[in-house]
Amino acid sequence: LQDWKFLSLNYDYDRAPVHLAHILPELWNSTGDGQCVHDEEFKYILLPVSYGIVSILGLVLNAVAIWMFIAKMRPWNATTVFMFNLAISDTLYVLSLPLLVYYYDNRNHWPFGKALCKLVRFLFYSNLYSSILFLTCISVQRYLGICYPIRSLQWIKVKHAQAVCVGVWAVVTSCLIPNLVFVTTSRRDNDTLCHDTTKPEDFDQYVYYSSSVMILLFGIPFLVIVVCYCLMAKKLVQHRLPGVKVKLSSSKRKSIRMIIVVLVVFAVSFVPFHITRTLYYTFRLLDANCDTLNAVNFAYKITRPLASSNSCIDPLLYFLAGDHYRGKLFRAFARKKPQKHTSTTMLVPQTTENGLSLIMNKEMNYETSRSGGRQMLESST
Repeated sequence: LQDWKFLSLNYDYDRAPVHLAHILPELWNSTGDGQCVHDEEFKYILLPVSYGIVSILGLVLNAVAIWMFIAKMRPWNATTVFMFNLAISDTLYVLSLPLLVYYYDNRNHWPFGKALCKLVRFLFYSNLYSSILFLTCISVQRYLGICYPIRSLQWIKVKHAQAVCVGVWAVVTSCLIPNLVFVTTSRRDNDTLCHDTTKPEDFDQYVYYSSSVMILLFGIPFLVIVVCYCLMAKKLVQHRLPGVKVKLSSSKRKSIRMIIVVLVVFAVSFVPFHITRTLYYTFRLLDANCDTLNAVNFAYKITRPLASSNSCIDPLLYFLAGDHYRGKLFRAFARKKPQKHTSTTMLVPQTTENGLSLIMNKEMNYETSRSGGRQMLESST
């Protein structure tokens, strides 16, 4: 019983005593003088509560975002296309969270079958990596707009953004197909477990696979984002004189807000999760001592809700950095009493701020000429 891998492969859990049957196979570790079991009581409170909050808040925010994109943001530009696909990814994921809330609230009991188990785990990683790639696309698109404003008009079109989004979904899906094979369920006493990795005997292969996916879909995009933001920051400050305050344009202010939001998403959701998960997988492969495994496992479980929170943080990107999103959102939810207007400006579609001001100026000139004419007529009589 000193070798936990041998135990997990050959032990008959159905006939095991109660005190052994309630120990997860993947949580065994050889310590040299006995078995080590992780204390995971905290996750039966942390995960249901956090997933429940993310599912409700994320569903509301992303449903509003999708409605805004479809009903209020036409015609779309390239940024809107990327943001719409990001909102779709977040919505699909938060719809799966109630199943995980039930699973962890019932202390690792999964009654929904193997297919739904695979689907829920697939949706987590598909949302994780598609979010990273869509944020990368938005960052690259904004970088081109700031550093190459003229040429980017030809490079970045709606049809190009749509083609890139199709490519993102294809890459993420193809990379995660093996995850559908690895993820499975198993029996533990009267409960059914839905593994977030794989069976203990396949864990080594799963680590190599997940590490490759992490480098491809997290490491490289994160490096691209860092490079883009460094170049954007250099471009934004290179023409500013020391001690002289220069008012930034609306486009540059949006770019700065976007940089802040995306960096917050990575700092809160993506980076901590990938660091702790890598440490957890590595120490399990190396058969680390019990104290180390418990500490790393605790940190890993803490960062899993943080990884899910990107579904709630992403809508902040639309609000703070989206093209006209904030103004149209306020107008959509503003409750004003209908008023009767006889002004001709209400009959003309509002296209741009400059166009509206031109119409208003024309109307004011017209009213001025009419009033002047009346005054001349009265003075003559």
